[in-house]
This record gives sequence, structure tokens and C-alpha cells, in this order.
Amino acid sequence: MTAPRLERLVGPTTEVVVAVGPGPVAIAHWGEPLGPDADGAAVLAVHDVGVQPGLPLWRGPLPVVPEHGGGFDGRPGLVGSRGDGRDFAPRFEVTDARRHDAGGTSTLTVVATDPAAGLELRTELELDDTLRVRCILTNTGDDAYRLTELLMSLPVPDHVDELIAPGGRWGREMTPERHRWTSGTLVAQNRRGRTSHETSPFVIAVERGTGEWSGRAWATHLAWSGNHQWSAERTVDGRRQLQLGELLHAGEVVLAPGEAYATPELIASFSARGLTPMGWGLHRTARARATHAATPRPVTFNSWEAVYFDHDATRLAQLVELAAEVGVERFVLDDGWFGGRRDDTRGLGDWRVSPEAHPEGLAPLIDAVHAAGMRFGLWVEPEMVNPDSDLFRAHPDWALVDDRYQPVLHRHQLVLDLTRPEAYAHVHAALDRLLTDHAIDFLKWDMNRPHIHAADAHGRAGTHRQTLAVYALLDALRAAHPHVEIESCSSGGARVDHGILRRTDRVWASDSNDPLERQRIQRGTSLLVPLEMTGAHIGPRHTHTSGRVHDIGFRAITALFGHLGIEADLTEFDARELDVVRDTIALYREHRGLLHHGDLIRFDLDGPRSALGVYATDRTEALLGVAALDTSRHATTPPLLLPDLDPDRRYRVAPVHLPHVEPLVDLEPPAWWTAGSLVATGRQLGVHGVRLPDLRPAAAVLLRIVAEDRP
Repeated sequence: MTAPRLERLVGPTTEVVVAVGPGPVAIAHWGEPLGPDADGAAVLAVHDVGVQPGLPLWRGPLPVVPEHGGGFDGRPGLVGSRGDGRDFAPRFEVTDARRHDAGGTSTLTVVATDPAAGLELRTELELDDTLRVRCILTNTGDDAYRLTELLMSLPVPDHVDELIAPGGRWGREMTPERHRWTSGTLVAQNRRGRTSHETSPFVIAVERGTGEWSGRAWATHLAWSGNHQWSAERTVDGRRQLQLGELLHAGEVVLAPGEAYATPELIASFSARGLTPMGWGLHRTARARATHAATPRPVTFNSWEAVYFDHDATRLAQLVELAAEVGVERFVLDDGWFGGRRDDTRGLGDWRVSPEAHPEGLAPLIDAVHAAGMRFGLWVEPEMVNPDSDLFRAHPDWALVDDRYQPVLHRHQLVLDLTRPEAYAHVHAALDRLLTDHAIDFLKWDMNRPHIHAADAHGRAGTHRQTLAVYALLDALRAAHPHVEIESCSSGGARVDHGILRRTDRVWASDSNDPLERQRIQRGTSLLVPLEMTGAHIGPRHTHTSGRVHDIGFRAITALFGHLGIEADLTEFDARELDVVRDTIALYREHRGLLHHGDLIRFDLDGPRSALGVYATDRTEALLGVAALDTSRHATTPPLLLPDLDPDRRYRVAPVHLPHVEPLVDLEPPAWWTAGSLVATGRQLGVHGVRLPDLRPAAAVLLRIVAEDRP
């Protein structure tokens, strides 16, 4: 067999070696740079397993789309056939490969064909801070090709035997779970029609013992907001692959002659130094999108947990006044402003201002918000409809349901079929009119129910086309109203992915504002999403999602590490709580340039503690939050190690005291804390760290670190 040509794509921390031809395009190496003198023959030799009894005669690196027809006995990347079962196992040969290098990004496009099966497979790879992969399958045959799966695979070394996959539920999203990866295949599938609370399209392969600052990590994420699947497979010959792609219902993609299907983009980040540096690549990729907001992220007030559906004008006016007084910069009116929406059972789809809730329209409230020096935002849920709505009564056929069955309600609502041109046009016109007629700067875009038997008028599965229609709607509105920012909310964090973030400005990480839960949620979300794109709000004293009661200091410090906001009835805050909110907003404004442009950092700590913060990219300053989540079995907790500072620089470490917050400590704090600061080299802080006060559960402290030679 002719040896493949090797293309070496080299980024700042990663190298990808691509084997091009004569068979399918394959990845021979994905990991640390090999150096200019690396020998290509040696790279290929690693993948030659020889001839083993009972194994197929398959040699070579792992294809991006593994082929059953080529002898790969693991999970194939392409599954499909023509009407009578033909062409179920294609075998591709490379016909064209082109490379382009510009601006620190290397791009390789490889075209492979199977004339017998009538298929063309185009593979696009880009490398800079992350590797991005996309495949496009075109039907070049004379009859329809029914696609079942088109999955993309990336190899990881044979010895890597642990996985980290964020899971969770409503109110506790993005909780990382570790799994042993021994033999066989671990599969996660999502059929909820959105990214979901439970199964993120995000999986990380790690060497055993890998932590935040040590060990190698290979992260893969599918930038897609609909159904998805990932698998981690160890084949019989010992090789390992991570495989991701869209999960297609039967018949969702049938390619007529000349038609093509493009996969969502697979984003991959490698780190030889642990999970925290691994996340920096994903964050830089998110920040590199064309629509990334260049302005400081405004402090946001959301009215939901303050008023729910009770839009009393006097109460809203009080909230506007208090929000402005404490330093809020954006006021968002949540659910209940439209149609007959006095509770969650009715009104969805009727996107006109309710004369009952707002007799004079939204203009008086918007004018008051602007007069107070704030911007105005509004909640919408355009993808849904209540059966008890004028829209549904007029167009019951617009719901994404199979009329042969009784529809399954969830949250008293159904999915609106945006793949129907008339339904799409109606929703687009309603939102466009809303944004044209009102001075709105922000939309909280919600999606409060999963897809359940989401079928179109012909009984065909509709999630794939619905997801594309939602993307198209967002793109169209952003193009017409470029000043309007959009938040992705889906019962909290059920739509958190880089696909939706290419069309929105932030995600709502969870409906839970309980700071104890938020410490975990925001830490898990930070693996994938940078802080400035993660909504984090100071909630009420009593959290309705958990029943817990928390001190204002813990609530405020937790919300500081994200896109800061408030979601509580400020009229119920006492004077001290309002002072803490005011001080926290002032601190956020002072440091949001650092918080939202620096390198996010996490720390390996014992179970009861959590720490999250940001280093300046030039390592001249940092801001950290350290929280106690529970009591410790030890009388004192270990020092906090501060890795990755400039080893030869001297740094001053100091507590940041919010004036009206007393840290809840069980013991007398260390002397340096009482004195106000300590000075040490970056090397010392990485080796010895700093001893912090021992905190009671549900308490947090802030640390400021500044280089002594910083101008």
C-alpha cells in the first residue's frame, strides 16, 4: 500500500498530524508539538499493529470517519444506505487535498470519493488554539441516500484510561463526572432537542490523575444545540477514539442526488498541563467569534425572582429605582408582559404587549429605565406555543406534533414548528416588530421544554430541521438588529454549547441562584465557556429552587465570577444587603476587564472547598474567590497553591474585604491575613501557596494578587 502524505498542523500548544491518502483522511497524532525534527515514518510506525490472529488486516492511523468497509472493526463514522440497502459500507479514496496557512491558523481540506457508492466526503480541519473539524457528505449517485449517522473521530493514546463528562439535571447543570475507560464503548446520547441539562456534547479524555494543573487532557465538544451523541471506544486491538456527532432520528436526513449534509463543528482542545490550560483554548475560540461583544459586560437586573408574573407598575418602578441606585446597567423584564400571560399555562406565541399587564404599553417602563441610566431588555420564548393562546387557536397545525397522536404537553406548552415557512415568517415578523417599535437592547431567549415526539405535519422527525431554523431565526434578527444582545436560556442551562454561542452573547447557566449550587455549576461551565459569557446573578436570601438561606456575602462573591447580575426583589433587601450589592457591583466594574479578558483559573482543592479566579494574561494581577462548601474532616485546610504565576516576579497577595461583609471563620485567621498582605515570589506561591482563614460552610473570601513591579 502506498504510504500516505503527512500534513503537520502546528498551533501554539498543539500539533495535529494528518495522514492524507490514499485511503480515508486520518489523524496520526493529536497532542503536544513534536518538534521540527520529528520523523514522519516514526509517527506512522506507531499505528502499525502488525498482523494479529483474529484481527482484520487493518493498519494505519485512525480515520476521521472510520470505515467498516475498510476493515475497521470499531464503531464506524458513516452509517447509511440507499433504498434497497445498497452502499451501506463505502470506501473512500482521497482525490484532492489543499492546505492554507494564514494569521496563525492552518487549514486543511481533503476531498475523498467512492464512485461505486456515489458519495463524496469532504473533511475540513483548522488548527490554532483549538482543532476544529467538520465533514460534508454529498450524494453524487442517481437515487436518494438515507443518512443514519455521520460521526467524527479523534484518536487519543492507548494508555489514556479516564474520561470526564459534564452531566447533571435542572438546577445542577454541568457537573463533571469521572469515568474509568477500560474496554468496550461508553456512549452518551441526547434526544431532548436541545443541548440538555443532563448530557452535554462535551467529553474529555485524561491520563489517570490529571488535575487542573497537571496531566494531559484531550477535550472534544460538538458545537450543536440539538440532538447529539458522543462515544469513547477502546477497540479490540487496544486503540482509543472519541467520536462525536449529531444524533439523527430515522429519516431526518435523506439526500437527494446532488444534496449534501454538513456535520456540526467538532472543537477539540489539548493540554499537556492539565484541565485549566485546556479550557483556555476553548475560551479563546469562543472569544474569536465575529459577534463577540467588545464592550464591557453590563451589570444586569432580571425581574423574574422579584415579581414573577405580577407586573405591578408601582412595584416595577421601585425596582428600577433601586437597581439604578446600586449600580445596575441593564434592566430586563422577564416573563408575563405579553398576551394573556398571567401564569405559565397560557399566552406563549402571542408576542404583543398585554394591555392588562401594561395598559400604556412598555414605553413608560422603558423610558423610566433609560431615565435611570440603564439599558432595557426583555424575555421571549419564540420557539414555543401554549394551546391556550390566540396563535394556537388560529393555527393549531403549526405545532411540531404528529396529529395522529395526542400531543405530549410539557410546561403546558408545545414546540412551534419553525420549519413551516408561514410559522417562521410569523415569529420573525413579531420579534422584528417588537425590536423595531421599542428601544430594546437585550433579549433573554428562553426554551422551556424539550422535544417530545417532535414530528412535522407528515409525521416525520423534525428536530434536525428545527435546530437549523432556530439558528436561522437568530441570525436574521441579529443581522437586522445588530445592537441587540441575546442570552441563551433553556430552563436554565439546557442550551449551553458553542453552536448557540455563535449567535448569542451569553448563556444562563442555571435557574438555580443558590450560591452553593452555583459554585459547582459555574465551575463546571467554566470548562467550556468563559466567564463573560456565563450569566451569574445575586439571588434572594431564600432560594426558591433549593429552600436554602444564604448570607449576602456568599451570594455576592459567587456571582462576581461570571457576567454579574441580580435576580431578586431588591425591595426586600435590608440596608446591609443593599450596601453589599452596591460594593460588589463597584468591585465588578473595577475588575471586569481582568475578569472578562484574562485566563480563567481553577484549583485542585480538597472536597469541602472550591476556588475560581482569573489571572491577567501577562500575569501582572489576579482576582480569586475561595469558598467553603462543607465542613472539613481536618481541623485546618491546606494552603491554596497558586501555580502558573511568573516564577521570578514578586507578588503582593491581599484579602479583598467587602466593607459590609464579615467572613464567617471558625478560627483566628493567619497573621498575614490580619496584617493585610504578604509578599512572595511566583515560584514560592506555586510551591507553598498561602494559608487562608478556615471558613464555615457557605462562606467565601476574595484574594487580590498584584505584581510588585506592575506599573
